[in-house]
Amino acid sequence: MALRTRKDRSTNAVGLDIDGVFLAAVQESGGRLSQAVSTELEPGLMTDGEVTDGTALSQALERFFEANKLPKRVRLGISNQQIVVRQLELPSIDDERDRDAAIRFQAAETIAMPLDEAIIDYTIVGGTDVPDGQPRMNVVVVAARESMVMSLVEAVRGAGLRPVGIDLNAFALVRTLANRHEAAEQARVYCHLAGVTNLAIALGSTCVFTRPLSTAWDSYEDDTAVSLAEEIRLSIDFYTADPDVRFAGDVVLSGPGSQREGLAEELGRMLALTVSVADPLGNLDPGFDGLPAGEDPHRHTVAAGLAIGMAA
Repeated sequence: MALRTRKDRSTNAVGLDIDGVFLAAVQESGGRLSQAVSTELEPGLMTDGEVTDGTALSQALERFFEANKLPKRVRLGISNQQIVVRQLELPSIDDERDRDAAIRFQAAETIAMPLDEAIIDYTIVGGTDVPDGQPRMNVVVVAARESMVMSLVEAVRGAGLRPVGIDLNAFALVRTLANRHEAAEQARVYCHLAGVTNLAIALGSTCVFTRPLSTAWDSYEDDTAVSLAEEIRLSIDFYTADPDVRFAGDVVLSGPGSQREGLAEELGRMLALTVSVADPLGNLDPGFDGLPAGEDPHRHTVAAGLAIGMAA
């Protein structure tokens, strides 16, 4: 099963966020929400974004899809420590086979993961013209450990579902929330507070950096905001260590944890940045009926991005 970070024109697939704390499924049609449902996920099936009990997860997915009469074709998202995202700059190469070989060769130099144990994909996000020289291309490369991906795929297939694509949760998050028409003069930091706390940095609608965070946002200890702010700050520092990247101008919170009272304000003071809470469905039109009664819209941000897919 391949990662799909490039265009995916599959239709009628369900965006499925296997969060670890809950399952969330979104269907869209023409950019408008057509169905959104979620349910609690019992503890012990997922740990830090990875499958720990595949059989029980298959059973939970099967019950969830049957109860809600959801289609069997799904787009999955992943977020855990077994994923690496890197930006590369290479000479522009027109031939696809030569370009793939060059990117894979360069990725082997920069990604601390044996590539024979990884699934690799990439997206060309721009390019530059060099005076009196060969044009160059900017590439975002994703490497995910194959064993981790396949354990998720096998659990999903065990529920009788058909995965039609796998994406990074960070990419889906940005796809839902980023303003595609806004000039990317500064980078924006997205922090999704759910079963896995996930950070993404984007230029416009292009995610260029991501990492899971370890802070438990649902802990009500006094230092939760302090720990989260420190992890966000360290992530920004790591990203901006490259002198060619753009300054991170603000932070956007999403996910169920974004509703914690006073959290955005506390983080804003600690980071000295504007921190806001996202409209959970972002670019997805909620339609005339919106979400079913009782559904927390903040559970559906990642699933919405998966449902929108790469054809958006």
